[in-house]
Amino acid sequence: MTETASASPAKSGAITPEIIAEHGLSPEEYDRVLNALGREPNLTELGIFSVMWSEHCSYKSSRIHLKKLPTEGPQVICGPGENAGVVDIGDGQAAIFKMESHNHPSYIEPYQGAATGVGGILRDVFTMGARPIANMNALRFGRPDHPKMRHLISGVVRGIGGYGNCVGVPTVGGEVNFHAAYDGNILVNAMTVGVAETDKIFYSAASGIGNPIVYVGSKTGRDGIHGATMASADFGEDSEEKRPTVQVGDPFTEKLLIEACLELMASDAIVAIQDMGAAGLTSSSVEMASKGGVGIRLDMDKVPQRETGMTAYEMMLSESQERMLMVLQPGKEAFAEAIFRKWELDFAVIGEVTDTGRMVLVHHGETVCDIPLAPLADDAPLYDRPHVPTPKLAPLVDTPPCTHMGRDLLTLMGSPDIASRRWIWEQYDNKVGGDTVQAPGGDAAVVRVHGTDKAIAISTDCTPRYCFADPVEGGKQAVAECWRNITAVGAKPLAITNCLNFANPQRPEIMGQFVGALEGMGDACRALDFPVVSGNVSLYNESKATGGGSAILPTPAIGGIGLMADWRKAATIAFKGTGDIILAVGDWKGHLGQSIWLRECHGRDGADAGPPPPVDLAAERKTGDFIRAHIDNGAITACHDVSDGGIAVTVAEMALAGNIGAMIQAHDPETPFEDARAFFAEDQGVYIVTVGDASLAAFLAEADTAAVTVQPIGRTCGTRLVFELADSDHAIPLDSLRTAHEGFFPKLMDGEV
Repeated sequence: MTETASASPAKSGAITPEIIAEHGLSPEEYDRVLNALGREPNLTELGIFSVMWSEHCSYKSSRIHLKKLPTEGPQVICGPGENAGVVDIGDGQAAIFKMESHNHPSYIEPYQGAATGVGGILRDVFTMGARPIANMNALRFGRPDHPKMRHLISGVVRGIGGYGNCVGVPTVGGEVNFHAAYDGNILVNAMTVGVAETDKIFYSAASGIGNPIVYVGSKTGRDGIHGATMASADFGEDSEEKRPTVQVGDPFTEKLLIEACLELMASDAIVAIQDMGAAGLTSSSVEMASKGGVGIRLDMDKVPQRETGMTAYEMMLSESQERMLMVLQPGKEAFAEAIFRKWELDFAVIGEVTDTGRMVLVHHGETVCDIPLAPLADDAPLYDRPHVPTPKLAPLVDTPPCTHMGRDLLTLMGSPDIASRRWIWEQYDNKVGGDTVQAPGGDAAVVRVHGTDKAIAISTDCTPRYCFADPVEGGKQAVAECWRNITAVGAKPLAITNCLNFANPQRPEIMGQFVGALEGMGDACRALDFPVVSGNVSLYNESKATGGGSAILPTPAIGGIGLMADWRKAATIAFKGTGDIILAVGDWKGHLGQSIWLRECHGRDGADAGPPPPVDLAAERKTGDFIRAHIDNGAITACHDVSDGGIAVTVAEMALAGNIGAMIQAHDPETPFEDARAFFAEDQGVYIVTVGDASLAAFLAEADTAAVTVQPIGRTCGTRLVFELADSDHAIPLDSLRTAHEGFFPKLMDGEV
């Protein structure tokens, strides 16, 4: 089939319904293509419409709802719409950050899928002029004993570490969940944070008629073709056959690309810049031209190619990695080329900015594409999908007793969602760059802003089982948990990015989950002054593959950052010494619904586990502000927010981190802790802190003034955790807790699970 745009269907071979379906376009969408062009497209043009109108690139099922999220604030320099979000961190500096998904590729080819996910999010950040300072991730896997899961876990972790370690950006934290719903569709969400000067931030809108368009980085190959389309559809039985749609990454080239781009950015040569991510040269060129309200003309013969005989279709849809597109100031071509040649990277002037409002591609002297840009971007399909709310679950009325607290705590500490992630994060270089203040293992990572006293705290969070039980409360909790983790190290939360992972939006119940989660997220962002500045939507996360489940749990992963004026004041979770007083700060109700304890110790999951704990956003804000103030003034010596596993697991993690035990004396019938079950409840907005005797009176008085609930629950001491309850004492040696906590991942990866 010829690529020539002017060829008639009779000569070129008509675009058949089968070809249209293979490109992920519905018959109605193809009618829109015909209307936009006034004629039938050729294959190259069809491919361009296909990727630009894919769910992955156009957000056609989600953007009507994304507009409901708060995106502004005094700290926000640039919100959604650019490569990444930008917030002010003072002193003429900005933090630039974003999170994105690479789910389908990572299931098909876990090493390269995860590695190129890291590479892509790094490019989103340094494209805007920032030097990346930290990587994070949020991972979801299926049942640990699923036949494919060890292979997937090993490949994903090696891919993240292999790329991040080689490119020289520390991977400083993340989260991992396990659930059968991810058996056939794992989630790999990658986040990068960078720092830039506020007067050296670069945007993607092309301008300047006649300005040269420049291609830099690696050569274009045939890897990744149809990657965006593949990411916009359910998995079927043929998922293994989609392996060619997975890109191949080269972190060493990425490192050279970072340095070359930052060197050129120190000059005035760049007018606009965009990385080639999903849909490669197509999305980068269309987005640059459409944002600038201009046209674009590309000479495909000048595109650096690593394979022979490539067609314009292949070049435009390739998702080869480590590539960028730039618009330069006229006359700066030689200057820019010298920089990229010095770094041993390809450099080619491949086109120019025009005033036509059209994308024109020329290959072998023929026009192979001539498309108006508006329909590709601004006029892409927009759907208000039917949606039904998730029914509310009845409150728990038959909560089982806790007959052996020590045994239950050991079970939780060794369970997949709570066990130590040391096996994972020890494969990541979390110290490269020399600015990591807090590495993985705490509530949030803390990375110093190089050459200053400031630090950025970073956290990724979501509790999918809460979102499945109640999407509104789950969305609210995901944002609040991220805010709380950043607060728990003493940083002021600034803004979030997100990665909204859901199943098929054409199912009303799934679309209802999406709408509900965004409602909760929006409420929390507004109440906590925690705006959304960037993000990603990943839909169609379902699998019909053999051995896989159907839909994933709704997983709106939140990545947040906060700012500390002095990195030396960062709090940690570790008990610091014996004799400190342990306090529960925040309203504690003993809510056991959707708790890990119910699931792991009593086999109750999903609807059988009741509603998730509610989030009181006003109390969340009040308690968090109080905690942050007392970390800053030094009264709090250790801090850890309560989440999975409740107070029992929180205290155990603090004890293990400091290698100091505790005596928990909460057997007063007037307290909410007279029943062992209460220690496994997962009430929101609660922190466990330690203070010294000398600070206690002032701390309690100030809490009373601030109307913040504080409950003394014990002291640090010894080498055991001892829970003194009304029925009897329950003692667990730290060595036993550590064995349970550290054992899960090594056993899993050795094939013992």
